[in-house]
Amino acid sequence: MNIQGVKQRFGIIGRSPLLERALNTAIRVASTDLSVLIQGESGVGKEIFSRIIHELSVRKHNPFIAINCGAIPAGTINSELFGHEKGSFTGAVNERKGYFETVNGGTIFLDEIGEMPLDTQSYLLRILESGEFLRVGSSKVLNTDVRIVAATNVNLEDKISSGKFREDLYYRLNTVPIKVPSLHERREDIYLLFRKFSGDFAEKYRSDSITLTPEAKLILENYRWPGNIRELKNMVEQLSVLSELKELDVDQLLDLVPHIKNRNLPSMRAESGNGESTYQEREILFKFLLEMKSDLSDLKSLVFELVRANDLTLPDLGVLKPLQNYNNDAVFKKAFDRNNNSENDYSEYDGTRPIILQNKSQAGYNDTEDVEEILSIEEMEKDMIKKALKKFNNRRKDAADELGISERTLYRKIKEYNIPD
Repeated sequence: MNIQGVKQRFGIIGRSPLLERALNTAIRVASTDLSVLIQGESGVGKEIFSRIIHELSVRKHNPFIAINCGAIPAGTINSELFGHEKGSFTGAVNERKGYFETVNGGTIFLDEIGEMPLDTQSYLLRILESGEFLRVGSSKVLNTDVRIVAATNVNLEDKISSGKFREDLYYRLNTVPIKVPSLHERREDIYLLFRKFSGDFAEKYRSDSITLTPEAKLILENYRWPGNIRELKNMVEQLSVLSELKELDVDQLLDLVPHIKNRNLPSMRAESGNGESTYQEREILFKFLLEMKSDLSDLKSLVFELVRANDLTLPDLGVLKPLQNYNNDAVFKKAFDRNNNSENDYSEYDGTRPIILQNKSQAGYNDTEDVEEILSIEEMEKDMIKKALKKFNNRRKDAADELGISERTLYRKIKEYNIPD
């Protein structure tokens, strides 16, 4: 079955490449009996991937059961999974078959595998390696043919480092890993899911489905969604109940769910006069910082080229030390002597800081000029907007896409900063 067929069969909405990669892995591994470890944040839909693997496998006519390892008390999880004999512990008035016995021939989905106790992990490892297990209180070895699909929302390697998860079990479970993307990693799917949940709610309660204006849609897509799909569905249902209008703009959306403007970005106190979120301005600032990083790399390359062209000798850069440790006059004097240029004047050198040599007789070298550093965020934004407009010959739509903001915001910024056309 292809990806589109799987989406239709299991009701999966989305066109994100990351989502399709995870689905493709699930489809390809389904026909085997390999163990699968599904990784992803809480609320991304890991269980549906386990059902896809089961339903597309040769075990599809046999039982499937999903078990939340974090919801079963440590004292009873062995009995739940492997069963127990009568009288094996207080309250064991009858013998009981565990899940690995009753689901023989089928698939067991172990969610939150990272919460499984260490002793239970050792029993699970034995099943994975040989298919053998013991009931609690029994010495009789039983066999089972169960496929295990595990899932976790925590980093199991960190658990291994802290001694809370067996390393051998991790590598046995992680035969085929599947990474389910979080909602903020598939922003192109957010509004599709919004429309799906809105339509489902309207159909269930026989009402009109809600929609968003383009500006409100942008806020929806730029929210972090820590609760992922589950949080989005709950928010859609909340809006469907509380909203008196069927098309929500920015003000109405923020009035009903004010926390949606939070993006977990570095804080900026400056906000626009109309009270709108400043996330567009932050995007401009981050792009400016990335450009500064690129400029710094170019500057480093220039320094090394100057050193090479002037045949200078530098200290050992294998281990960088604070600048004040390089106050050895002999080090810099050696560099000066090797340069062998009579036009350079070192009489004022005091041995406390490095000096950049400049051979004015060489073409391409000009007198330097101190430039005052721009510290104002507004000036940074203005500079970035000017560069974007110049790059795209004043095509505002392309410039807005480059800056990661809407055309409406770009128009407002151009007017605010009096940037000429």
